[in-house]
Amino acid sequence: MIQISIPPTLRRFCGNQETVTVAPGTVATAIHELHQRFNGIRERLLDADGNVRGSVLVFVNQEDIRFLQNANTPLREGDEVSLVPAFAGG
Repeated sequence: MIQISIPPTLRRFCGNQETVTVAPGTVATAIHELHQRFNGIRERLLDADGNVRGSVLVFVNQEDIRFLQNANTPLREGDEVSLVPAFAGG
């Protein structure tokens, strides 16, 4: 299984769980599985076109998916995914 770390700001959509497991596949299929299980999470992660929002960083084994294959990044058994809200500031 794939372990996804849920940030505190999104835990209310996931039953207050810190981590959630999903089946291997891709980042896109993992987000789809989260959407199937937890109402409201998809809208927080994806924009209207189905792309990962610019305000959310996704890491697979500590590598930013923007430098891999974005939502098509493969997820294999034992991988760890981190969802990190990006904060703007100054």
